[in-house]
Amino acid sequence: MEHILEVNELGKTFPIRNFFGRTKGGVSAVDRVSFKLGERGTLGIVGESGCGKSTLARLLMRLIEPDQGEVKYREQNILDLKGLSLKNMRQRIQMVFQNPYSSINPQMPVIDNIAFPLWASGESKAASRAKAHHFMESVGLSRTHAGRLPASLSGGQRQRVAIARALILAPDIVIADEAVSALDKSVQAQVLNLFQDLKQDLSLSMIFISHDLHVVEYMSDEVMVMYLGRVVEKGPTSQIFGRAAHPYTQALLASAPSLETAFEHHKGNGEPVLKGELPSPLNPPSGCRFRTRCPLATDRCAVETPVLQEVSPGHEAACLLLQESMPA
Repeated sequence: MEHILEVNELGKTFPIRNFFGRTKGGVSAVDRVSFKLGERGTLGIVGESGCGKSTLARLLMRLIEPDQGEVKYREQNILDLKGLSLKNMRQRIQMVFQNPYSSINPQMPVIDNIAFPLWASGESKAASRAKAHHFMESVGLSRTHAGRLPASLSGGQRQRVAIARALILAPDIVIADEAVSALDKSVQAQVLNLFQDLKQDLSLSMIFISHDLHVVEYMSDEVMVMYLGRVVEKGPTSQIFGRAAHPYTQALLASAPSLETAFEHHKGNGEPVLKGELPSPLNPPSGCRFRTRCPLATDRCAVETPVLQEVSPGHEAACLLLQESMPA
């Protein structure tokens, strides 16, 4: 499969400053993340809140500037783009944000919010609004919503406006950050099917961030699991869901269907899926960041940082125990 997007060693640390403005440390939100997105493929990204998923999405869009690494879109490093070149790139890579309250204009009616990207690219208002009506219906909004202001809509309806606006430019890549989490199940199905249809009709590629493992499994060709800013496992969806190699991934799958309650569920034998609390990103554990909650951790996990290693073709995991079990 050819790759439309290639990310290499991408990293971002947010400085922490004291009362006098002096730097006293930092939060490593994204730590040397690398992956590839195939043409017309979908990469699902999962992990607990605070693991760096949304920060990673904003780095890809250059809404946040990274500290290191490169992001290649069709072999061109988008981190080198400026001005008009950067604007044109963002038309090809669109994002649906998790919070629709901050991503749509509260003073514009729904139809104009959706049509605005076409106006900005030079299309007439009449043609833009005609297309906007089509996408409104595609995401489950009726024409009666066209003249309403966002404040009169529910949270789920506002999210549908944001989804329609991202799709109206027919981008090559859509980054969906919890794009369907605010929708009820019936509308979720409509939007997910719409994404699947657009993948076929527009040769669309997607990065799909979600807490819902069932949605990720349905939408994704490949899955990447993150923990405290690092990638702990990635590979084909069938292998991740069928033969997860990392203890953290195994725990997430055991706690399905909801990651929000991943650490409140218990196994059949009465033991918790995971023990302990998520460490503070201000002071992450040494070595393997997952070791403080891993039931299989050893002394070695505190001093050595695991790296991604292939456990089967195309399937990688970062765990020292896996490295020990591998043949020399």
